[in-house]
Amino acid sequence: MTAALVDIGINLTNKSFAHDLDDVIYRAAAAGVQQQLITGTCLAESVAAVDLAKTRPQTLYSTAGVHPHDAKTWSSQHRADLLQLLEQPQVVAVGECGLDFNRDFSPRGQQETVFAEQLSIAAETQLPLFLHERDAHERFLAIWKEQSADIKAGGVVHCFTGSKQALADYLDEGFYIGITGWVCDERRGEQLQKLVPLIPDDRLLIETDGPYLLPRDLKPKPKSRRNEPAYLPHIAATVARLRSATPEHIAAITTDNARTLFALNA
Repeated sequence: MTAALVDIGINLTNKSFAHDLDDVIYRAAAAGVQQQLITGTCLAESVAAVDLAKTRPQTLYSTAGVHPHDAKTWSSQHRADLLQLLEQPQVVAVGECGLDFNRDFSPRGQQETVFAEQLSIAAETQLPLFLHERDAHERFLAIWKEQSADIKAGGVVHCFTGSKQALADYLDEGFYIGITGWVCDERRGEQLQKLVPLIPDDRLLIETDGPYLLPRDLKPKPKSRRNEPAYLPHIAATVARLRSATPEHIAAITTDNARTLFALNA
């Protein structure tokens, strides 16, 4: 595939990329991945993400936020620190934020409070949201609706793996839907494979979420089992097959959607 792609979710600050980051970025570009959004999952990782993004303007961007796993670390200073980060031109979204009732690494009440705080930050900054939801659809939607009228920039439910009802609800709220290599797994991705064709062209985004979620059907598999942006064309090709479309079409619409949502330079 030679069409331009945008990886809207990649954890390039993860330690697994520390030894060969330049090569990872080179391989991504060679595969047609022209732009990448580095995910900020806590305050320290958000700082690291924007610092890395600044080294390659026009190619790397970042988010800034606190993942529900890290909600337990939230302090009274977090809001001011995140607002300061979000002033940086390379930071294009608030998040990763949301709810995760699957692993419950932070107490649910704390997750809900921190999610609501970051929704209010999105309303204040008018930046889009990079959202996480797992096994928490109803509470996620209820908290979102409390502030949604004030949030004009929308957002993406990243790494969507939910139900048909959740998909319909998120589309009704105007969210974009991020699809990862989860869709390449014929076992746990079976439900998602059925839902991918239901996503409108103008709401579809793709991502690797590397180093996690290496596509199960990727051949040959890297010895490290690490996912990276260079494998985004494989995900795009799978999405294309499921939607009876060409990989070039999927590349074109998802790139346009990413640049629209996050106001990326073409």
